[in-house]
Amino acid sequence: MRQFSFFAFVFLLCAARTAVVTAQANSASDSQFSADIGVSASVEGSGAYYTEREEFKGGFDSWVNAHVQGNLGNNVSYFADIGVALLYAPRAMLGNGLINVAKQDTVTVYSNPLAYFPYTYRSGWGGFVFPLSALRSDGPTGWTDSPSIGFNVLCEIAGSGFNNILRWRIGRTEREAAAMAEGSSLVLNKFAQPFFGFDIQFAPFPWLELYSVSGILEYFDTEGIQISSREFQNAFSLSMITARYKNYVQIDIGSTSVWPKRFELGYLFPLMPALLYQNNIGDFDNVGLFGNIKLQKPGLGFLWFSAFLDEMTFEKEFFKLDREMYAFQFGLQYIVPVLSFSSLTVSYTKIEPYCYTHQKVKTPWYDEPVREATVNHGYGLGYYLPPNSDEVKISFATMTSPQTTWNLLFQMIRHGADYGYLQVDGSSYESELAENERSTNPKLKKDFLNDGAYQWQIVLKLGFKHALKNFPLEFSLETGMAHSFWIHAENIIDDATYPTSTGIIAHIGAKIFY
Repeated sequence: MRQFSFFAFVFLLCAARTAVVTAQANSASDSQFSADIGVSASVEGSGAYYTEREEFKGGFDSWVNAHVQGNLGNNVSYFADIGVALLYAPRAMLGNGLINVAKQDTVTVYSNPLAYFPYTYRSGWGGFVFPLSALRSDGPTGWTDSPSIGFNVLCEIAGSGFNNILRWRIGRTEREAAAMAEGSSLVLNKFAQPFFGFDIQFAPFPWLELYSVSGILEYFDTEGIQISSREFQNAFSLSMITARYKNYVQIDIGSTSVWPKRFELGYLFPLMPALLYQNNIGDFDNVGLFGNIKLQKPGLGFLWFSAFLDEMTFEKEFFKLDREMYAFQFGLQYIVPVLSFSSLTVSYTKIEPYCYTHQKVKTPWYDEPVREATVNHGYGLGYYLPPNSDEVKISFATMTSPQTTWNLLFQMIRHGADYGYLQVDGSSYESELAENERSTNPKLKKDFLNDGAYQWQIVLKLGFKHALKNFPLEFSLETGMAHSFWIHAENIIDDATYPTSTGIIAHIGAKIFY
């Protein structure tokens, strides 16, 4: 009853126009200041019925947000949003996962949130949450396994200069870079958690652009605010050059670095390649290279290929050694001519074992070794699938009216087991490949789909979103199924550790804003 009372309170609060304040102040001089203040609320509920177990799992995210935005002069704007939420996203504890083969270190492995489609739940809170059952006793925790209260803050100040040749932004905000299609980036994906950083875009010519971002990554709360963050004190930098030939060809080349926090000028300077800079200062950081190429026919669609090179040595058995850590993707998007604003996108993504991971590093700046995986608040900064995965994705999107969009999605996802008696090393962001294991240990060779248990997930879903024309209210609905099964050496497994499951899933949401 508390949950439904909260939902009703949210809708009543935001439907009442007296709860909204709008303020603007304008100056007659060249300098202009404006401030728009508003509130919004969203309620999202999701449920899954698992046919084999005859079990229902539910979850919800309910947010109330207040924001202020406006201009500071003619070339600078600002935005700030603070939200409080009631959250619930139960998971299942699957078992222990091996982190380091040599040391036999393990970590507890959990499932994706059970009420949601695989790899779609995104924790909207920052830091930690407060379970309602423990507000007066145990205090905050890292996941909303029971109904909990969470908070989040997004903010930014942005500006431009030199006739928009230079654009900049500083703040804690959501980002995506080097994406050939929406949500496709292998280096900084829209599914990644927000972090505080400084962005620069410099476009001296219409065909050439430089983009750079540096920021502070956020820990994921597994053992409290101090213990969890002690081994995760990282910053992140990305620099990218984009060259275009008319509307037909686009090429991106760039580098990334996850580095223990310190005053490191080279990573902050957008013209300095991270890989070359690391050679000058010492090998303490996790550096990667990436590139994209897009071939486009205006009005018809485009093809693309993307690659992310985490760590590579180009040894004799290049395609077999775990130490060759990389990800790649190719796809196409076709503009459907007979339908307005419609597209068909097909892509294949492969992420090798240990990609996006890094061994713990003992640095001159910290007493304890630092984890340098390419993650932020527990989520990968790159593609949303974990290491040792691949995906075939087909999506169709159309707009049947200015207020209504539809989406049909098919996914086949395969991922190596990161727990249990048939787990595959290098299948988790927690994985570590120590220096002395990289060529000598015969077990550390990859054989995708054959070196352990692999989870196959078949997902089919239909999505719908509609915004009312004369009222600030938006509805969304997704429904479909997710079938999961495990295969080892071409044999299907179905036991207590690796069970087969079929989930019938529905996700509904509403958002009101003013």
